[in-house]
This record gives sequence, C-alpha cells and structure tokens, in this order.
Amino acid sequence: MQKKYIFSTTAALVVLIAGALTYKVYAQKNNGIAAVVNGEQITVAEIEEAYNQNPQIKAQVPFEEFYNHALDVMINSKLALQAANKDNIQATPEYQKQLAEVQNEVARQIYMEKQVNEKVTDADIQKVYDEYVSKFEGEKEVKAQHILVDTEDLAKEIIAKLDNGEKFIDLARQYSKDQPDLGYFTANAMVPEFSAAAFKMEKGTYSKEPVKTEFGYHVILVEDIRDSKPLPLENIREQIKMSLGQQAVAEIIKEMHDNAQIEEYDLNGKKIEPAAK
Repeated sequence: MQKKYIFSTTAALVVLIAGALTYKVYAQKNNGIAAVVNGEQITVAEIEEAYNQNPQIKAQVPFEEFYNHALDVMINSKLALQAANKDNIQATPEYQKQLAEVQNEVARQIYMEKQVNEKVTDADIQKVYDEYVSKFEGEKEVKAQHILVDTEDLAKEIIAKLDNGEKFIDLARQYSKDQPDLGYFTANAMVPEFSAAAFKMEKGTYSKEPVKTEFGYHVILVEDIRDSKPLPLENIREQIKMSLGQQAVAEIIKEMHDNAQIEEYDLNGKKIEPAAK
C-alpha cells in the first residue's frame, strides 16, 4: 500500500464542524438576520462570506452544516467584542501597541504581495511549466485495485473465488480492510513487495498468490498499464507561482537593501562594517 498518508486539517475546521451537524438554515427567511446580540445583528451574509473565504472547509462541508457552528463562533466573538468595548480596551496602551503591530504587518504583507504579483507573470509561470514538460521523463504506471486481509489463508480463499468467476469488486466490499481502488501509481509510490508484484502482472489479471506486506495480505487486480505524463498546468500552477514568488521575495528584499542606507552596531555599540558580516 502507499508509503505515505497525508492528513490535512485546520483549527477552524475542527471548531466549526465538530460534532453531528444537522442544522438547517432558516435564518435566511428572517430578513437575512442570523442573530441579534444585545441589539447588534449578525447576518446570514456574514456567515456566507466566512464560508466562501475558507475553500478547504467549503470543499468538505455543506453550508447548511457549517452554519450552526459558525453562528455559535460569531455570537461568542460578538459578545467578547462588546465586553471589550464596554471595558474601553481600545484606550489601553496594550491595545494601541498591538494595533500598531498589526497595521505594520498588514502594510508589509500588502506591499510584498503587490510587488510579487508584478514580478510573477503568467508568462513566467508558463515558461517554468514548459521547461518542466521538456525535461519530463515518463515512468511506468499501473492502475490497480486490491483486497487487503489479515491472513494468507483468507487471501487464498478469495483468489479461489475469483477463479470460480466471482467479481473482484464484490469480494473487495466483503473482505477488504482498505478501500480497493488505488488509482494510477508508480513503483516507488508503494511498498516494495506490493510494487514488485503489481509491476510484473499484465493488464486485466489478478495475483494468483497472496502478496504479503507490512499491512497484511493483498490480492491485486491490475486494470491498466501506461507511461506517466506531465501534470496539466492547472494542477501545478499554484505550486509554480509559489516557487517563483519565493524567488521574487528574495529579489525584492535585495533591491530594498541595495537602495537603502543601513548602519549596524554590535552589542558594544561598535559599528559593524559590511565586510565583517
């Protein structure tokens, strides 16, 4: 089976979708008002905006399920802000200091994003992609399904059922500890024992002997064999843009240093000469 499993989550996702979510959005019928907290409104539109700004959550959770827990979070946030206002937190030195830090950070971030967007063009992205395609070396890929069980005897029993004409997918649903469809994969994407067996098989055949790995015993069905192809540009555009963006940031910082007058001093107050760095 695959060597690596990738699990991604965010703190926001944990907070907003924990538990059984069955709430229906009826607040849309109430003039778009989701809640009124000490006279201040929270609208359905605000919750929809938060939902639309979180593509990871949006891809996994319907809005109707997101709504109930998001509303709880926004009510708590509103209560905390009202309490802070009542306590005149905005007038405290701590607030003013943190506000200035946030404002400075936002200014830096917006400036750098603006500069990067000017430096990283669609033409730059296309050029990197074209280089990737020109240097791409295809690898053999296998598309397979498998049935994973705990014992060799059960794996042999399943192979006997396949020999008698039973359908692979039906047996997978009945016996397999893992989802059967593995899609396309290269040899290095799977544990060695699994790849060694799968890449020796012909298209349309299943393993005649159980394949033992650290996960158990596998019965493998090879559905297709092909040479891998370069990924489409749309699949790796953001990855290319991020890489070019990192290079652009380094260039921007260098340009700012080159155009600035900077004096540095050590802990003893002595000026640090550029050659000494």
